[in-house]
Amino acid sequence: MKYSKLLIPTLREAPKDADTASSKLMIRSGMIRKIAAGLYDWLPLGLRVLKKVEQIVREEMNRADAQEVWLPTVQPRELWEETGRWQVYGKELLRFKDRKDTEFCYAPTAEEIITDLVRKDVHSYKQLPVYLYQFGSKFRDEIRPRFGVMRAREFYMKDCYSFHATESDAETYYGRMIEAYKNIFTRCGLKFRPVDADSGAIGGNFSHEFMVLAETGEDEIISCDACGYASNKEKHLKSFPEGAEVKVGDACPKCKSGKLIISRGIEVGHCFKLGTKYSAAMKAHFLDEKGVSAPFIMGCYGIGVSRVVASAIEQNHDENGILWPNAIAPYQIVIIPTNYEDAKIKEWADKLYSEFQALGLDVLLDERSERAGVKFKDADLIGIPFRVTLGEKGMAKGAAEIKPRAAKQFQEVPLDQVLPEVKKFFGL
Repeated sequence: MKYSKLLIPTLREAPKDADTASSKLMIRSGMIRKIAAGLYDWLPLGLRVLKKVEQIVREEMNRADAQEVWLPTVQPRELWEETGRWQVYGKELLRFKDRKDTEFCYAPTAEEIITDLVRKDVHSYKQLPVYLYQFGSKFRDEIRPRFGVMRAREFYMKDCYSFHATESDAETYYGRMIEAYKNIFTRCGLKFRPVDADSGAIGGNFSHEFMVLAETGEDEIISCDACGYASNKEKHLKSFPEGAEVKVGDACPKCKSGKLIISRGIEVGHCFKLGTKYSAAMKAHFLDEKGVSAPFIMGCYGIGVSRVVASAIEQNHDENGILWPNAIAPYQIVIIPTNYEDAKIKEWADKLYSEFQALGLDVLLDERSERAGVKFKDADLIGIPFRVTLGEKGMAKGAAEIKPRAAKQFQEVPLDQVLPEVKKFFGL
Protein backbone atom coordinates (compact mmCIF):
# COMPACT_ATOMS: atom_id res chain seq x y z
CA MET A 1 0.00 0.00 0.00
CA LYS A 2 1.22 3.51 -0.73
CA TYR A 3 1.33 5.77 2.31
CA SER A 4 -0.27 8.73 0.53
CA LYS A 5 -3.42 6.65 -0.09
CA LEU A 6 -3.91 5.73 3.57
CA LEU A 7 -5.75 7.42 6.40
CA ILE A 8 -3.02 7.44 9.07
CA PRO A 9 -3.58 10.68 11.03
CA THR A 10 -0.51 10.57 13.29
CA LEU A 11 -0.14 13.07 16.15
CA ARG A 12 2.99 14.39 17.83
CA GLU A 13 1.26 14.61 21.21
CA ALA A 14 -1.39 12.42 22.82
CA PRO A 15 -4.56 13.89 24.40
CA LYS A 16 -4.18 14.70 28.09
CA ASP A 17 -6.81 12.14 29.11
CA ALA A 18 -4.86 9.24 27.52
CA ASP A 19 -3.74 7.40 30.66
CA THR A 20 -1.62 4.44 29.47
CA ALA A 21 1.19 3.85 27.00
CA SER A 22 -1.15 1.89 24.74
CA SER A 23 -3.91 4.52 24.68
CA LYS A 24 -1.39 7.29 23.99
CA LEU A 25 0.34 5.37 21.20
CA MET A 26 -2.86 4.06 19.63
CA ILE A 27 -4.18 7.61 19.36
CA ARG A 28 -0.86 9.12 18.26
CA SER A 29 -0.29 6.46 15.59
CA GLY A 30 -3.75 6.99 14.13
CA MET A 31 -5.15 3.60 15.19
CA ILE A 32 -8.17 4.82 17.20
CA ARG A 33 -10.13 7.96 18.00
CA LYS A 34 -12.23 8.50 21.12
CA ILE A 35 -15.85 9.55 20.57
CA ALA A 36 -17.16 9.28 24.16
CA ALA A 37 -16.10 7.73 27.48
CA GLY A 38 -15.12 4.13 26.73
CA LEU A 39 -16.17 4.32 23.05
CA TYR A 40 -13.68 4.39 20.18
CA ASP A 41 -13.54 4.48 16.40
CA TRP A 42 -11.05 1.97 14.98
CA LEU A 43 -9.24 3.51 12.02
CA PRO A 44 -7.71 1.49 9.15
CA LEU A 45 -4.33 0.98 10.84
CA GLY A 46 -5.86 -0.21 14.10
CA LEU A 47 -8.36 -2.42 12.33
CA ARG A 48 -5.56 -4.17 10.43
CA VAL A 49 -3.99 -5.21 13.74
CA LEU A 50 -7.34 -6.20 15.23
CA LYS A 51 -8.13 -8.40 12.24
CA LYS A 52 -4.70 -10.06 12.33
CA VAL A 53 -5.26 -11.03 15.97
CA GLU A 54 -8.77 -12.22 15.08
CA GLN A 55 -7.45 -14.42 12.28
CA ILE A 56 -4.88 -16.08 14.56
CA VAL A 57 -7.64 -16.78 17.09
CA ARG A 58 -9.93 -18.11 14.35
CA GLU A 59 -7.28 -20.49 13.02
CA GLU A 60 -6.62 -21.95 16.47
CA MET A 61 -10.35 -22.27 17.25
CA ASN A 62 -10.88 -24.10 13.98
CA ARG A 63 -7.90 -26.33 14.76
CA ALA A 64 -9.64 -27.19 18.04
CA ASP A 65 -12.73 -28.29 16.03
CA ALA A 66 -14.85 -25.33 17.10
CA GLN A 67 -17.40 -24.00 14.62
CA GLU A 68 -17.92 -20.28 14.04
CA VAL A 69 -21.37 -18.74 14.48
CA TRP A 70 -22.71 -15.19 14.57
CA LEU A 71 -25.00 -14.31 17.47
CA PRO A 72 -27.02 -11.13 18.04
CA THR A 73 -25.66 -8.58 20.50
CA VAL A 74 -29.17 -7.41 21.38
CA GLN A 75 -30.80 -10.07 23.54
CA PRO A 76 -34.29 -10.38 25.08
CA ARG A 77 -34.87 -10.04 28.81
CA GLU A 78 -36.63 -13.44 28.90
CA LEU A 79 -33.39 -15.38 28.37
CA TRP A 80 -31.63 -13.48 31.14
CA GLU A 81 -34.61 -14.02 33.44
CA GLU A 82 -34.22 -17.78 33.02
CA THR A 83 -30.74 -17.70 34.57
CA GLY A 84 -31.62 -14.99 37.11
CA ARG A 85 -28.94 -12.68 35.80
CA TRP A 86 -31.32 -9.92 34.71
CA GLN A 87 -31.68 -8.93 38.37
CA VAL A 88 -28.14 -9.63 39.61
CA TYR A 89 -25.87 -8.44 36.79
CA GLY A 90 -26.02 -4.81 37.95
CA LYS A 91 -25.77 -1.48 36.17
CA GLU A 92 -23.07 -2.74 33.81
CA LEU A 93 -25.89 -4.40 31.86
CA LEU A 94 -27.28 -1.91 29.34
CA ARG A 95 -31.07 -2.41 29.31
CA PHE A 96 -33.58 -0.79 26.99
CA LYS A 97 -37.04 -1.19 25.44
CA ASP A 98 -38.05 -1.39 21.81
CA ARG A 99 -41.05 0.44 20.30
CA LYS A 100 -43.39 -2.24 21.70
CA ASP A 101 -41.99 -1.82 25.22
CA THR A 102 -40.30 -5.23 25.06
CA GLU A 103 -37.16 -5.24 27.20
CA PHE A 104 -33.73 -6.13 25.82
CA CYS A 105 -30.09 -5.78 26.78
CA TYR A 106 -26.93 -5.14 24.81
CA ALA A 107 -25.02 -8.29 25.65
CA PRO A 108 -21.90 -8.14 27.81
CA THR A 109 -21.53 -11.91 27.35
CA ALA A 110 -23.33 -14.74 25.54
CA GLU A 111 -24.05 -17.66 27.91
CA GLU A 112 -27.83 -17.33 27.70
CA ILE A 113 -28.15 -16.97 23.97
CA ILE A 114 -25.71 -19.76 23.09
CA THR A 115 -27.43 -22.12 25.53
CA ASP A 116 -30.77 -21.25 23.95
CA LEU A 117 -29.35 -21.97 20.50
CA VAL A 118 -28.08 -25.43 21.46
CA ARG A 119 -31.15 -26.49 23.44
CA LYS A 120 -33.29 -25.92 20.34
CA ASP A 121 -31.32 -28.23 18.06
CA VAL A 122 -29.22 -30.66 20.13
CA HIS A 123 -31.24 -33.34 21.91
CA SER A 124 -29.14 -36.51 22.09
CA TYR A 125 -25.74 -37.57 23.41
CA LYS A 126 -25.06 -38.73 19.83
CA GLN A 127 -24.90 -35.06 18.77
CA LEU A 128 -22.34 -34.22 21.46
CA PRO A 129 -19.86 -32.71 22.00
CA VAL A 130 -20.57 -29.39 20.29
CA TYR A 131 -18.07 -26.49 20.19
CA LEU A 132 -19.26 -23.08 18.96
CA TYR A 133 -17.51 -19.72 18.87
CA GLN A 134 -18.11 -16.19 17.62
CA PHE A 135 -16.47 -12.79 17.24
CA GLY A 136 -18.49 -9.74 18.13
CA SER A 137 -18.90 -6.51 20.04
CA LYS A 138 -19.83 -6.56 23.70
CA PHE A 139 -20.97 -3.70 25.94
CA ARG A 140 -20.45 -3.29 29.67
CA ASP A 141 -21.42 0.04 31.14
CA GLU A 142 -18.25 0.47 33.19
CA ILE A 143 -18.60 3.00 35.98
CA ARG A 144 -15.14 4.34 35.15
CA PRO A 145 -13.91 3.38 31.69
CA ARG A 146 -10.16 3.94 31.42
CA PHE A 147 -6.91 2.72 29.87
CA GLY A 148 -8.16 3.30 26.32
CA VAL A 149 -9.50 0.15 24.66
CA MET A 150 -8.26 -2.04 27.54
CA ARG A 151 -11.21 -1.06 29.71
CA ALA A 152 -13.66 0.37 27.21
CA ARG A 153 -17.42 0.09 27.49
CA GLU A 154 -17.73 -1.40 24.00
CA PHE A 155 -15.09 -3.97 23.08
CA TYR A 156 -14.45 -6.75 20.59
CA MET A 157 -14.03 -10.32 21.75
CA LYS A 158 -14.12 -13.97 20.84
CA ASP A 159 -16.31 -16.20 22.98
CA CYS A 160 -16.42 -19.97 22.60
CA TYR A 161 -18.74 -22.45 24.33
CA SER A 162 -18.55 -26.21 24.54
CA PHE A 163 -21.37 -28.63 25.34
CA HIS A 164 -20.65 -32.13 26.65
CA ALA A 165 -22.40 -35.27 27.82
CA THR A 166 -19.85 -36.13 30.54
CA GLU A 167 -17.57 -34.36 33.01
CA SER A 168 -14.54 -36.21 31.70
CA ASP A 169 -15.20 -35.06 28.14
CA ALA A 170 -15.66 -31.46 29.35
CA GLU A 171 -12.37 -31.59 31.24
CA THR A 172 -10.54 -33.04 28.26
CA TYR A 173 -11.74 -30.24 26.01
CA TYR A 174 -10.94 -27.65 28.68
CA GLY A 175 -7.33 -28.84 28.56
CA ARG A 176 -7.39 -28.70 24.79
CA MET A 177 -8.53 -25.08 24.88
CA ILE A 178 -5.81 -24.16 27.36
CA GLU A 179 -3.30 -25.42 24.78
CA ALA A 180 -5.11 -23.53 22.00
CA TYR A 181 -4.83 -20.32 24.03
CA LYS A 182 -1.12 -20.91 24.56
CA ASN A 183 -0.75 -21.26 20.78
CA ILE A 184 -2.72 -18.06 20.16
CA PHE A 185 -0.70 -15.83 22.46
CA THR A 186 2.58 -17.39 21.36
CA ARG A 187 1.70 -16.74 17.71
CA CYS A 188 0.80 -13.14 18.62
CA GLY A 189 4.36 -12.74 19.90
CA LEU A 190 3.37 -12.07 23.51
CA LYS A 191 4.96 -12.98 26.83
CA PHE A 192 2.10 -14.40 28.89
CA ARG A 193 1.19 -16.70 31.75
CA PRO A 194 -1.93 -18.80 32.45
CA VAL A 195 -3.00 -18.44 36.10
CA ASP A 196 -5.65 -19.92 38.40
CA ALA A 197 -8.54 -17.48 38.78
CA ASP A 198 -11.99 -16.87 40.23
CA SER A 199 -14.96 -17.36 37.94
CA GLY A 200 -16.59 -14.04 38.88
CA ALA A 201 -19.96 -13.12 37.36
CA ILE A 202 -19.72 -15.90 34.77
CA GLY A 203 -19.70 -18.58 37.45
CA GLY A 204 -18.63 -22.21 37.15
CA ASN A 205 -16.39 -24.77 38.81
CA PHE A 206 -12.91 -23.45 38.02
CA SER A 207 -11.18 -21.12 35.63
CA HIS A 208 -7.86 -19.90 34.25
CA GLU A 209 -6.92 -16.39 33.17
CA PHE A 210 -4.30 -15.69 30.54
CA MET A 211 -2.16 -12.72 31.52
CA VAL A 212 0.11 -10.71 29.25
CA LEU A 213 3.05 -9.77 31.44
CA ALA A 214 3.44 -5.98 31.67
CA GLU A 215 4.42 -3.62 34.46
CA THR A 216 1.38 -1.50 33.66
CA GLY A 217 -0.99 -4.43 34.25
CA GLU A 218 -3.88 -4.02 36.69
CA ASP A 219 -3.61 -7.55 38.06
CA GLU A 220 -1.02 -8.92 40.45
CA ILE A 221 0.23 -12.44 39.68
CA ILE A 222 1.64 -14.74 42.35
CA SER A 223 3.79 -17.55 40.97
CA CYS A 224 6.35 -20.12 42.13
CA ASP A 225 9.85 -20.42 40.69
CA ALA A 226 9.87 -24.19 41.22
CA CYS A 227 6.53 -25.96 40.81
CA GLY A 228 4.90 -23.80 38.13
CA TYR A 229 2.07 -22.64 40.42
CA ALA A 230 0.54 -19.34 39.23
CA SER A 231 -2.54 -17.49 40.44
CA ASN A 232 -3.93 -14.00 40.48
CA LYS A 233 -3.61 -12.42 43.92
CA GLU A 234 -7.35 -12.56 44.69
CA LYS A 235 -7.53 -16.29 44.00
CA HIS A 236 -4.23 -16.91 45.82
CA LEU A 237 -5.49 -15.26 49.02
CA LYS A 238 -8.73 -17.26 48.90
CA SER A 239 -6.80 -20.49 48.41
CA PHE A 240 -4.19 -19.68 51.07
CA PRO A 241 -5.80 -17.18 53.48
CA GLU A 242 -2.99 -17.66 55.97
CA GLY A 243 -0.64 -15.83 53.61
CA ALA A 244 -2.41 -12.46 53.51
CA GLU A 245 0.89 -10.57 53.34
CA VAL A 246 2.46 -12.01 50.20
CA LYS A 247 6.08 -11.00 49.59
CA VAL A 248 8.65 -11.85 46.95
CA GLY A 249 10.75 -14.76 48.15
CA ASP A 250 8.10 -16.26 50.45
CA ALA A 251 7.93 -20.05 50.43
CA CYS A 252 5.40 -21.41 47.95
CA PRO A 253 2.35 -22.59 49.97
CA LYS A 254 1.69 -25.30 47.39
CA CYS A 255 5.04 -27.10 46.97
CA LYS A 256 6.73 -25.67 50.11
CA SER A 257 10.14 -25.70 48.43
CA GLY A 258 9.92 -22.98 45.77
CA LYS A 259 9.94 -19.21 46.24
CA LEU A 260 7.13 -16.84 45.28
CA ILE A 261 7.51 -14.31 42.47
CA ILE A 262 5.19 -11.31 42.15
CA SER A 263 4.59 -9.80 38.72
CA ARG A 264 1.91 -7.76 37.01
CA GLY A 265 -0.29 -8.75 34.09
CA ILE A 266 -3.15 -7.75 31.80
CA GLU A 267 -5.97 -10.27 31.43
CA VAL A 268 -6.52 -11.07 27.74
CA GLY A 269 -8.25 -14.46 27.94
CA HIS A 270 -10.30 -16.50 30.37
CA CYS A 271 -11.36 -20.17 30.34
CA PHE A 272 -14.22 -21.36 32.56
CA LYS A 273 -15.54 -24.82 33.30
CA LEU A 274 -19.19 -23.87 33.75
CA GLY A 275 -20.66 -27.27 34.58
CA THR A 276 -24.47 -27.14 34.46
CA LYS A 277 -24.94 -23.61 35.83
CA TYR A 278 -26.68 -22.32 32.70
CA SER A 279 -28.01 -25.50 31.14
CA ALA A 280 -29.83 -26.52 34.33
CA ALA A 281 -31.33 -23.05 34.82
CA MET A 282 -32.51 -22.90 31.20
CA LYS A 283 -33.64 -26.55 31.05
CA ALA A 284 -31.20 -27.23 28.24
CA HIS A 285 -31.25 -31.03 28.35
CA PHE A 286 -30.24 -33.98 26.19
CA LEU A 287 -31.00 -37.70 26.39
CA ASP A 288 -28.02 -39.77 27.52
CA GLU A 289 -27.16 -43.35 26.50
CA LYS A 290 -29.81 -44.69 28.89
CA GLY A 291 -32.50 -42.37 27.59
CA VAL A 292 -32.35 -40.23 30.73
CA SER A 293 -32.71 -36.46 30.40
CA ALA A 294 -29.69 -34.52 31.69
CA PRO A 295 -28.41 -30.93 31.43
CA PHE A 296 -25.46 -30.21 29.15
CA ILE A 297 -22.09 -29.85 30.83
CA MET A 298 -20.61 -26.62 29.54
CA GLY A 299 -17.31 -24.81 29.13
CA CYS A 300 -16.70 -21.17 28.24
CA TYR A 301 -13.58 -19.66 26.66
CA GLY A 302 -13.19 -15.93 25.99
CA ILE A 303 -10.50 -13.71 24.49
CA GLY A 304 -10.62 -9.91 24.47
CA VAL A 305 -9.40 -9.36 20.90
CA SER A 306 -9.30 -5.56 21.18
CA ARG A 307 -7.58 -5.89 24.56
CA VAL A 308 -4.89 -8.12 23.01
CA VAL A 309 -4.00 -5.25 20.67
CA ALA A 310 -3.56 -2.79 23.56
CA SER A 311 -1.73 -5.37 25.68
CA ALA A 312 0.76 -6.02 22.89
CA ILE A 313 1.60 -2.31 22.89
CA GLU A 314 1.92 -2.18 26.69
CA GLN A 315 4.48 -4.98 26.44
CA ASN A 316 6.24 -3.75 23.30
CA HIS A 317 7.04 -0.03 23.03
CA ASP A 318 9.86 2.43 23.54
CA GLU A 319 10.31 6.21 23.61
CA ASN A 320 9.77 6.40 19.84
CA GLY A 321 6.57 4.38 19.53
CA ILE A 322 5.27 0.84 19.13
CA LEU A 323 7.38 -2.28 18.53
CA TRP A 324 4.89 -4.71 17.00
CA PRO A 325 5.51 -8.46 16.96
CA ASN A 326 5.83 -9.43 13.28
CA ALA A 327 2.63 -11.51 13.19
CA ILE A 328 0.25 -8.71 14.20
CA ALA A 329 1.97 -5.60 12.84
CA PRO A 330 -0.35 -3.53 10.59
CA TYR A 331 2.43 -3.50 8.00
CA GLN A 332 5.51 -5.68 8.35
CA ILE A 333 7.92 -3.68 6.24
CA VAL A 334 8.18 -0.05 5.13
CA ILE A 335 10.15 1.23 2.14
CA ILE A 336 11.28 4.84 2.54
CA PRO A 337 12.59 6.51 -0.60
CA THR A 338 14.08 9.85 0.45
CA ASN A 339 13.16 11.28 -2.95
CA TYR A 340 10.56 9.28 -4.85
CA GLU A 341 10.82 11.72 -7.75
CA ASP A 342 14.36 10.51 -8.47
CA ALA A 343 14.07 8.00 -11.34
CA LYS A 344 16.55 5.45 -9.98
CA ILE A 345 15.21 5.61 -6.42
CA LYS A 346 11.66 5.18 -7.73
CA GLU A 347 12.72 2.23 -9.88
CA TRP A 348 14.25 0.40 -6.93
CA ALA A 349 11.46 1.37 -4.53
CA ASP A 350 8.84 -0.03 -6.91
CA LYS A 351 10.95 -3.14 -7.58
CA LEU A 352 11.42 -3.95 -3.89
CA TYR A 353 7.76 -3.17 -3.21
CA SER A 354 6.70 -5.83 -5.75
CA GLU A 355 9.27 -8.36 -4.52
CA PHE A 356 8.26 -8.00 -0.87
CA GLN A 357 4.58 -8.37 -1.76
CA ALA A 358 5.42 -11.51 -3.72
CA LEU A 359 6.84 -12.93 -0.47
CA GLY A 360 3.41 -12.47 1.12
CA LEU A 361 4.49 -9.54 3.29
CA ASP A 362 2.31 -6.52 4.12
CA VAL A 363 4.35 -3.67 2.64
CA LEU A 364 4.01 0.08 3.05
CA LEU A 365 5.70 2.32 0.47
CA ASP A 366 6.15 5.80 1.93
CA GLU A 367 6.31 7.78 -1.30
CA ARG A 368 5.21 11.06 0.34
CA SER A 369 7.14 14.25 -0.35
CA GLU A 370 7.90 14.64 3.38
CA ARG A 371 11.43 14.96 4.75
CA ALA A 372 13.18 11.66 5.53
CA GLY A 373 13.20 12.47 9.26
CA VAL A 374 9.41 12.79 9.29
CA LYS A 375 9.03 9.46 7.53
CA PHE A 376 11.42 7.76 9.99
CA LYS A 377 9.50 9.15 12.98
CA ASP A 378 6.15 8.00 11.57
CA ALA A 379 7.52 4.51 10.82
CA ASP A 380 8.86 4.19 14.37
CA LEU A 381 5.65 5.55 15.91
CA ILE A 382 3.50 3.11 13.93
CA GLY A 383 5.90 0.32 14.88
CA ILE A 384 6.63 -1.27 11.51
CA PRO A 385 9.08 -4.15 12.22
CA PHE A 386 11.49 -3.60 9.29
CA ARG A 387 12.60 -0.48 7.41
CA VAL A 388 14.34 -0.17 4.04
CA THR A 389 15.64 3.30 3.13
CA LEU A 390 16.64 4.29 -0.40
CA GLY A 391 18.63 7.54 -0.51
CA GLU A 392 20.62 9.35 -3.15
CA LYS A 393 24.01 8.80 -1.46
CA GLY A 394 23.36 5.10 -0.98
CA MET A 395 22.06 4.63 -4.49
CA ALA A 396 25.24 6.20 -5.84
CA LYS A 397 27.11 3.34 -4.13
CA GLY A 398 24.52 0.73 -5.14
CA ALA A 399 23.38 0.32 -1.51
CA ALA A 400 20.31 0.64 0.70
CA GLU A 401 19.91 1.07 4.46
CA ILE A 402 18.04 -1.61 6.39
CA LYS A 403 16.95 -1.43 10.02
CA PRO A 404 14.77 -3.67 12.19
CA ARG A 405 12.51 -1.49 14.36
CA ALA A 406 14.19 -2.60 17.60
CA ALA A 407 17.75 -2.01 16.32
CA LYS A 408 19.63 1.13 17.36
CA GLN A 409 21.51 1.60 14.09
CA PHE A 410 20.85 0.99 10.42
CA GLN A 411 22.97 -1.32 8.28
CA GLU A 412 24.09 -0.50 4.76
CA VAL A 413 23.79 -3.41 2.34
CA PRO A 414 24.15 -3.80 -1.46
CA LEU A 415 20.85 -3.41 -3.27
CA ASP A 416 20.91 -7.02 -4.45
CA GLN A 417 21.20 -8.17 -0.81
CA VAL A 418 18.11 -6.37 0.46
CA LEU A 419 15.72 -9.17 -0.51
CA PRO A 420 17.86 -11.93 1.12
CA GLU A 421 18.12 -9.83 4.31
CA VAL A 422 14.35 -9.37 4.41
CA LYS A 423 13.82 -13.11 3.91
CA LYS A 424 16.21 -13.85 6.76
CA PHE A 425 14.52 -11.38 9.11
CA PHE A 426 11.05 -12.82 8.49
CA GLY A 427 12.20 -16.45 8.36
CA LEU A 428 11.15 -16.91 4.74
